[in-house]
Amino acid sequence: MLAPYRVLDLTDGPAQLAGYMLAQMGADVLLLEPPEGHRSRALRPFANDSPGPDASLTHLAYNRGKRSIVIEEEGALRALAGRADILIESGAMAVDLQALRTLNPTLITVSISAFGQTGPKAGWAATDLTVCAAAGTLGMTGDADRAPVRVCAPQAFAFAAADAACAALIALAERFRSGLGQHADISAQQSYLSATQFQTLAPLVGKPAATRLGGGIQLGRVTVQTVHRCADGHVIGSFLFGPIFGPYAKRLFQWIHEEGQCSAWWAENDWITFGRKVDQDASALEAMKEGTVILQRFLAGKSKDELFRAAMERRLLLAPVMTARDLLEFEHLRKRNWWQDVEGSRAPGAFARAPASPFRILGRAPATGEHTSELREHLESTPGKLPTKKRESQHGPALAGLRVLDFTWAVAGPGSTRILADHGATVIRIESQHKLDVLRGAGPYLGKDGEPENSVSWHTANAGKLGLTLNLRHPKAREVVLDLARWADVVVESFSSGTMARMGIGYEDLRAVKPDLIMLSSCLLGSTGPLHAYSGFGGAGAAIAGFYPLTGWPDRLPAGPYGAYSDYTSPRFMAAAILGALEWRRRTGEGQHIDFSQMEGAVQMIAPQLLEEEVNGKSMERCGNKDRNMVPHGVYPVPGRDAWIAIACEDNQQWQALATLMDRRDLADLCLDERKSRSDELDQVVAAWTANCDGAALEAQLQAAGIPAHRVSYAADIVTDPQLAHRNHLVRVPHAEHGETWVEGTPIHLSRTPGGPRWAGPTMGQHLFEVLTDVLGYDDGTIADHIASGVFE
Repeated sequence: MLAPYRVLDLTDGPAQLAGYMLAQMGADVLLLEPPEGHRSRALRPFANDSPGPDASLTHLAYNRGKRSIVIEEEGALRALAGRADILIESGAMAVDLQALRTLNPTLITVSISAFGQTGPKAGWAATDLTVCAAAGTLGMTGDADRAPVRVCAPQAFAFAAADAACAALIALAERFRSGLGQHADISAQQSYLSATQFQTLAPLVGKPAATRLGGGIQLGRVTVQTVHRCADGHVIGSFLFGPIFGPYAKRLFQWIHEEGQCSAWWAENDWITFGRKVDQDASALEAMKEGTVILQRFLAGKSKDELFRAAMERRLLLAPVMTARDLLEFEHLRKRNWWQDVEGSRAPGAFARAPASPFRILGRAPATGEHTSELREHLESTPGKLPTKKRESQHGPALAGLRVLDFTWAVAGPGSTRILADHGATVIRIESQHKLDVLRGAGPYLGKDGEPENSVSWHTANAGKLGLTLNLRHPKAREVVLDLARWADVVVESFSSGTMARMGIGYEDLRAVKPDLIMLSSCLLGSTGPLHAYSGFGGAGAAIAGFYPLTGWPDRLPAGPYGAYSDYTSPRFMAAAILGALEWRRRTGEGQHIDFSQMEGAVQMIAPQLLEEEVNGKSMERCGNKDRNMVPHGVYPVPGRDAWIAIACEDNQQWQALATLMDRRDLADLCLDERKSRSDELDQVVAAWTANCDGAALEAQLQAAGIPAHRVSYAADIVTDPQLAHRNHLVRVPHAEHGETWVEGTPIHLSRTPGGPRWAGPTMGQHLFEVLTDVLGYDDGTIADHIASGVFE
């Protein structure tokens, strides 16, 4: 997809995922390093537990397919920038981006930082832990009776890196119109806020936000346990009620009844309407508790594999909690030929499959400066980029003119098309009154709970899109879809594998009327393989992708990350694949059908942990908030109800500063290895000190001393956070029924073509006439005939 383009990668740590994504898509990515190499080369764990500049598994995971060049003087960087298309940096090396863009006006620059490059927190010291605290995700993860926990594999900067890759591709698409590059500013805090699933909007509409409940969810008066023990590990599963989840509960208890482990009442109960009884009848609450006991007893006698296959065959909401070893031995991935061989070891494969422009099979990560000798040859063989004359106006949305047909639902798919809509694409969102999108039934609500037009989750996930209701089972629906396909550049769908083809509107059907169409199909496990028919939500995706064993306390059940986690990772990978396919089509005229597995995308976020199992034979297990590279590294109490502060010491200097503030100079000279050996003791020392300190004053004191720290933010803190206000994260936009509503802004801030939401997710069928007349060009008679037929329901 990106073979003509050169990327300069000046990032380190998980931020290197951005360049890694572009390398997978075919770009020539030059890893520019200082003489001592990037910091990520020193990050534990190491291959074979042997420290060395080429042994860090973080480096090995995220720098495959790149070329390493040591930069010792500014002239070399300027020469490279004069011949590059994209530069991505995260503070790992000093760089004057404005000067480089002046030198090469076509250059696209992207900065990844904790809080963004401007605003009251722009200069704050930060780590993954403290950004998680600032983003609201930390406060929603873990057990309610203990400190909040993060995913043990750093996530915040990985989310930001994936957004950075999208930003670069959006700016690249715009460059073909204006002839100019621009700058993208990515905040890890804002990127990782997507992992709260819109719960931080709750205070703005006067509703309570979600609370922390490890391995479960709280639904009003009902506590639902979702993580359970099974015969050979753990599984996630539950029984819920309502029109979306009730049928799953009924099928689950029918199975349990078949095996003689519950009475017929459980198999025959109306789980769709049971939620109303829970609100009114104390006996219904007792039934929920009894049902949990029945479910736990049943699951305890089944293996993960047995439950996994039953979930697919019986359409149940069950998923195994996969370890790194489980993933490496997962038959489905083997049959999909997903793993890539790197010098005899398996490494994660591509984040998507694009048959017309296959993602690269990447080799090993480079040694420090391995390709520096190629620098002179590279500079001599590649002419500098000359200033390009502006071809069209350099103003307006970056993706103006792009036309997208959106058949997705819930969070993952709509999130991907929301990225495109934010930057000017015309997105038509297809839904049906006959099967409401699950997000319309998800809070928080603006006004009365449960009303489909009141969900601010829907409002924000589908902001900036046109809404069309269409009953795809209707005989006339296929004709309408084919007409829409003739209009569209891109079709995105997230039905179960093969569903659209069975309705006569699959890729081959649509390509017949639009040969250069790009279509992306998103499934939990992809469109091929023995388990391709498995369906579920992002919580199952997170369990299968290996996140649950990495989240929680070692003496407790896995807590798992909050909510439908693979729904939060997926949108960036999907949008990047679509943008890459559009670039391929621009050069070749070819469309294609992209196969996206949510699980395969999510696994990219924990690639170092998979390599540790493969290379070292060790599974990284949940460890609370401990970290291998930083001590102290934890979440400590401050006065107040469920009030905490996250503190992390990256180096000896920060530890010495913290020891001085705590008046514990007797500990100040402890090196990292000594601090690791006394980690529990030091956590107690820090906790005893913070417990008597005002949280806000302590945060300011620690930041003044250069120590990464941030109070744990909850929804009420997010809506008053001055940094997020500076970045316009929470936005009031028009809504057809409510006048205005709240939605989240875009984390991708472009300097010349800023994007963002223009209006809220549409009401049911809101743009029917605009689509029929302006898009499809139907005449009055055709419109009347179609409406009378009931196809638009």
